Amino acid sequence: MVILSVKNVSKSFVEGVKVLDNVSVDIEKGDFVSIVGQSGSGKSTLLTIMGGIDRPSSGSVTIDGKDITEMSEKELAVLRRTKVGFVFQFFNLAPYLTVRENIMLPLILGGKVTKEQEIEIDKIMERVGISQYADRLPSKLSGGEQQRVAIARGLIFSPEIIFLDEPTGNLDSKTGVEIMELLKSINQNIGTTIIQVTHSTSYAEYGNKIITIKDGKII
Repeated sequence: MVILSVKNVSKSFVEGVKVLDNVSVDIEKGDFVSIVGQSGSGKSTLLTIMGGIDRPSSGSVTIDGKDITEMSEKELAVLRRTKVGFVFQFFNLAPYLTVRENIMLPLILGGKVTKEQEIEIDKIMERVGISQYADRLPSKLSGGEQQRVAIARGLIFSPEIIFLDEPTGNLDSKTGVEIMELLKSINQNIGTTIIQVTHSTSYAEYGNKIITIKDGKII
């Protein structure tokens, strides 16, 4: 079953330079997809367009059959609360909030946190191996532990798809492998579709599909 479909997407910035050039790709539900390519190839731009953070200059992106390129900003905000999660290279954790509070933050911004959601947060922390750090501040965590917090926060709405932009970019190789094993476990045990951008060929191989981009085109 196709969960995400990119059709003839192009993206141009200043002076008509195309970052993406007529890209088309289908992602199946439950896939673990790695997007690779040299710096400036357009891979991160493709990821942000897939997730509705950026909009294409032309073409369409559909998630569960709905064209997200036609959605309003309000509708995209709902999409990001119900269908998709994001994890970035820079952990983007609030420094004065505890681990639990950082994971809870998207729920707090959306309104009151329910008892059921608090129980789910405990389950997510256990799943990603950070239960023991619940009351610590980010400054008291290693890079790998902070990335686990960011992944937990991305899971808070039980998304169908998680988008990750260089999730191991700030980590040493040992910790990077641990994060990739965690993502593989989430993909296989929960069934979450994972789409990652990575510069590492070895980390790319954790995916069951690899998309290579060069000069804005899939090769």
